[in-house]
Amino acid sequence: MPTIVLVGAQWGDEGKGKATDLLGSSVDYVVKFNGGNNAGHTVVIEKDGKREKYALHLLPSGILSPNCTPVIGNGVVVDLSVLFEELDGLDARGVDTGKLLVSSNAHVIAPYNRTIDKVTERFLGSRRIGTTGRGIGPTYADKMNRIGIRVQDLYDEGILRQKVEAALDFKNQVLAKIYNRRAVEVDEVVTELLSYAERLRPMVVDTSLELGRALDRGDTVLFEAGQATLLDVDHGTYPYVTSSNAVSAGACTGSGVPPTRIDSVIAILKAYTTRVGEGPFPTELHDDDGEFLRKTGAEYGTTTGRPRRCGWLDVVIGRYATRINGVTDFVITKLDVLTGLDRVPICVAYDVDGVRHDEMPMGQSDFHHATPIYEEMPGWWEDITECRTFDELPENAQKYVLRVEELIGARVSAIGVGPGRDEIIERHDLHPGRHRA
Repeated sequence: MPTIVLVGAQWGDEGKGKATDLLGSSVDYVVKFNGGNNAGHTVVIEKDGKREKYALHLLPSGILSPNCTPVIGNGVVVDLSVLFEELDGLDARGVDTGKLLVSSNAHVIAPYNRTIDKVTERFLGSRRIGTTGRGIGPTYADKMNRIGIRVQDLYDEGILRQKVEAALDFKNQVLAKIYNRRAVEVDEVVTELLSYAERLRPMVVDTSLELGRALDRGDTVLFEAGQATLLDVDHGTYPYVTSSNAVSAGACTGSGVPPTRIDSVIAILKAYTTRVGEGPFPTELHDDDGEFLRKTGAEYGTTTGRPRRCGWLDVVIGRYATRINGVTDFVITKLDVLTGLDRVPICVAYDVDGVRHDEMPMGQSDFHHATPIYEEMPGWWEDITECRTFDELPENAQKYVLRVEELIGARVSAIGVGPGRDEIIERHDLHPGRHRA
């Protein structure tokens, strides 16, 4: 019963979709266990001799694998309009979406939560968090405050109306008296949410039970995190984080599968570092090198289109991700973006007021004031997009990967050398239960 958790090791956008796609042909279920449509995966697939790009925001990447059952777990917050928009888009491109399962316990993003998200960010001004404005945080807040709306509530109109009324009793006061916004009508919200109910009904199941039975049968289950380790609400760079648990432990709470059934944790590490939104970023570059990484790597958000902040690889946060997630294997993506650089720096530690930190500083202020300590590796000029074995890589590219592997404390099992689904080097078998080198 191989069970794999796939997480991002930085601030997101590492290429988890590519890794999921790599494993997707050999797994039976792909489960999204946290987040919502506030992050995206871009997957490039060869089809009829042409490359087709798919940008997924809410759906698990496994929906692109015909033999895989995609699952939206209870830890996800679901914008139903986005869900059906994505499904319709894939259906129009000939992708079979009929296997999708949605947890009855997943929370639904109500329209008033999108409104509150946007007006709150504007109100915060320079203190803004940098959210996507899609209602994710307010929906998780409702969940914790026990005034949330779950998928199962769509099938009891009386309960749904009671919950919407209870939520709006307070939220309308906030919208009108603090933000000078029009109050939201209960009937508008109820009507909109009910309009999705019948189309959604065939997808709604007890996904915890479904996944438990799948594991009992010996099926392979892949858990796919939204966002990444440094955006985890508990273990990330708080308060510049998402509103859910994006680390490996979140796979259990976000799906109803216990930790005793997890076999391996694969973390995705981009060959450099990027971040979208606000918050500290020690290796951020504001020079030609940063612009080179942004342009060469096409570093613009899949969901937001915002330009990503770019910097050199930070293995301090890589080591942190190894420890927090219990990483067994790393996948390094976008190694090809570094081609053409004379030297490639790696941040191996931080300097904070004259004190060297080899691990993440405990305090937020120290991390905010951290200055990177770099180790420079020689660059390479050879095109690596056709490489399919590690030995085919230029010597300096090999040295870079091996040094990163040494510094992060877990093996590098796969390396992305281009955007295509086949442009990847597999050094070690990523499937648990098989021989581990």
